[in-house]
Amino acid sequence: MRQYNFSEARKNFALVLETAKQEGIICIYKRNGEAYYLTPAKVKKSPLDVEGIDLRLSSSQIMSIVRESREKTYF
Repeated sequence: MRQYNFSEARKNFALVLETAKQEGIICIYKRNGEAYYLTPAKVKKSPLDVEGIDLRLSSSQIMSIVRESREKTYF
């Protein structure tokens, strides 16, 4: 775990954030002995956030498929 004193962290904040991103955690300490640990936040993604598939269908073809499926009886 990399450590920075408060002055270094303040002067090089972008570098500190990038280091935390790459290494997972860093420590920033002050002269009075206080220490703070910085970790990157986890990105929250929806389980419904999926990549689309290009089926090369026109809107009229899609509407036709939907109509067909609605007209079917499943008895």
